[in-house]
Amino acid sequence: MKILNITLLLLSIISLTSCASGYKTIQPKIINYLSNNADNGIKMEYKYDLLYKKYAKKEVKKGIKLVAVKITNESDKEVMFGKDIKLTYENGADVQILENEKVFKTLKQSPASYLFYLLLSPVNFYTTTSSSSSNGYQESTSSFPIGLILGPGLAGGNMIAASSANANFKSELLIYNINGVVINPGETKYGLIGIDSNSYDALKIKVE
Repeated sequence: MKILNITLLLLSIISLTSCASGYKTIQPKIINYLSNNADNGIKMEYKYDLLYKKYAKKEVKKGIKLVAVKITNESDKEVMFGKDIKLTYENGADVQILENEKVFKTLKQSPASYLFYLLLSPVNFYTTTSSSSSNGYQESTSSFPIGLILGPGLAGGNMIAASSANANFKSELLIYNINGVVINPGETKYGLIGIDSNSYDALKIKVE
């Protein structure tokens, strides 16, 4: 029985500590882009399906798609993304590009949500020992307040992991914020954009 209790406890710890997820950097400059199209000398390559674990689940739940884009200016004039360059779907409808700050706030993990692990604080781990003496068979039970270690430990560990992952996510969105970026002739720029969409519809570049 004691071995069973220890085993169940270890399994619980393993499952609980897997809650917060890390952030795997996207690095748009080294992505293998499979989709592309061009308009008026401006070429766009793009890729969906960039996020992992909790961030990917949030993407589906919130109806936002994060897209990596590679824009190459093969024309003889400078263009600005968001002003001269816009995106549309195959049917001609405009793509609604979200501000990167909104994308971050919508898809980030919530470190405070892991405070519920503090509910484990009152949990005690009980062990029973048996012994025989001249007075007969005796049992004694002792307890260890494992919850005081497990609760704060899981809460703190997951909050730190989530905060660190969010910081990396926000940093990459900032580095690859292409909205308002000028692309000179012969130049290539990379970006991460969030679009208001529940599907992986094909995207087209439109130069105005």
